[in-house]
Formats: sequence, structure tokens, C-alpha cells
Amino acid sequence: MMDPTTDNAGTTGDASTARASLETLRAEIAKAVVGQDPAVTGLVVALLCRGHVLLEGVPGVAKTLLVRTLASALELDTKRVQFTPDLMPSDVTGSLVYDTRSAEFSFQPGPVFTNLLLADEINRTPPKTQSALLEAMEERQVTVDGTPRPLPEPFLVAATQNPVEYEGTYPLPEAQLDRFLLKLTIPLPSRQDEIDVLTRHASGFDPRDLRAAGVRPVAGPADLEAARSAVTKTTVSPEITAYVVDICRATRESPSLTLGVSPRGATALLAASRAWAWLTGRDYVIPDDVKALALPALRHRIQLRPEAEMEGVTADSVINAVLTHVPVPR
Repeated sequence: MMDPTTDNAGTTGDASTARASLETLRAEIAKAVVGQDPAVTGLVVALLCRGHVLLEGVPGVAKTLLVRTLASALELDTKRVQFTPDLMPSDVTGSLVYDTRSAEFSFQPGPVFTNLLLADEINRTPPKTQSALLEAMEERQVTVDGTPRPLPEPFLVAATQNPVEYEGTYPLPEAQLDRFLLKLTIPLPSRQDEIDVLTRHASGFDPRDLRAAGVRPVAGPADLEAARSAVTKTTVSPEITAYVVDICRATRESPSLTLGVSPRGATALLAASRAWAWLTGRDYVIPDDVKALALPALRHRIQLRPEAEMEGVTADSVINAVLTHVPVPR
């Protein structure tokens, strides 16, 4: 992803204040997490779009710490659920509990009733429990015993999965992958970043105590709401809309894929591009915004042919090829 530029004309007042606050997130999160700026930006984009994020990376690259630090810097409530093979849907959504004193059933909310839900290793739990998140992610409510219960705002699911260990896992079906706005890959740190990590730990850094690390709230729900309102006013020209559609249609014609990007994916790419344009200080979308968000917005929405996988083709390489061949509007 690109780096935010200086604030330009286009949005003023609360929106400009909100953007300035959100831009300070990188520096605040960097107090605890080293070298994950693209992931931070992706999470902020998802919050602005009311979307959800799938974080993929090997163990030990600070996926959990990243979400916890983001929640602390935004003064949001967060809960973590470790997804395991024996986890039940009610362990996520909540259940009715019998109260002997009142002789009535009362609803006990599950961990999904929070602002940032960290669904750790989501592919380690059976489909029945995975699907318990679908209503929460799409409808932003939980229905128990026929009664819908709204989730708090803002609400974001940040689900993690390990890309190299598949024993005892239940791969997410395409329908559920499509519910995630972005799929962010968390890479191994560079040599210098890893040296910085070890230096911090040697100096007494405790990832379980973010306040001691100096992480403080720099924005809040009011800033997010002002930012969301400003994003909806970001202009999208007919040429940009057509460009997004052409990119997604090109994936459906790729000989390397059995499944291309759905119309929902095109909508997600456009929404993410608008949020990114606003974050960079513009009130209109340009082709570079679409290109910057194409990989995280589309990589989990396509399915490679087995023969293409055997030849070393990846989802990212297919999308990059599409971006190269689809004409860019002038």
C-alpha cells in the first residue's frame, strides 16, 4: 500500500481532525508492533468501510498483538477467542442461562459483543462454529432463541489463520471468505525489524502490558464515525467504477482460475479504494487507489486451478497480471 500524503482540500472540520487522529495510529502502534504499517492501514480501512479482516501469517509475527494494540490506540473494547475443534457456536455468540432466583432464562452475551473481535486461528474450528460468525459479520446482530440482538458499533472481526499448518484445520468455504473485506498477509520481519524486536524485549518490553509500553488512545469511536461519514462523500467517477468492474471481470476470464471475483468483491474493492483515497487526503478516487487495494481486497475471493497451483501460480500473481493488462482510465 501507499503511504498517506499530506492533507489536501476536500474535507474540513471534524473529518480533518479525524483523519489527523487516524494518521497518528501508525506511530502509536509502532510503540508495540514493529514494521507492520500495511496491516495497520488495512485494519483502519476495514473499520472505515465497516468490513472485516482476515490476517494470515506464520505464528509469532504479532498478529494478536497488532489487533490488541489497535484497539488500545482507538479506545475500543476488544475480546479474543481461541478457535478450537471443540468450540461451540454459543461459546462465540452467547446463550440463554437459567436464573434460579427469578426462575427465568436470561441472555448471557458471548465474546462477539465487542468492538474488535480477534478470532484466533479461525480455521481450527468446525464449520458449524465458523458459521456462527456469519450473521454477526453480515447483519451485525446475533439471533438467539428467535430474538435478534444488535452488536455494538464499531464492530470488526479480525480473524487469523496459519498458512503453513493444515493438520486438524477446517478451510474456510468461499462463501465465508467472501464476507471478509480484506485479506492481509503478515510477513516475517526484515532483519533490522527483527533486531529491533529483540532489542525491545531485552529492554523489558512486555507485550501483555501495552500501557507500560506507552500505548495511549489517539482516536476514538467519534473520530471513526466522522471519518466514515467523510468516506461516503468521496467522489467516484464513472471511469473509476468501470475500471473496478473491468478488473473483477478479467479475473473471471483468467485461465488460471476456477472462480473469479464476485460482484460483492467488486463492491468491496470500490469501498476500500474510497477509504484509502480519503486517508491519503483526497475527496476523489484515482486508479492508483484501486491498484493499492486490489491485492488485499481480491486475493481471497479467487480460486486457482490445481494445475496452475502446481506450476507455482499464486492468487497475487494472477491479480497483478490482471492489473497489468486492464487498461487504466486517463
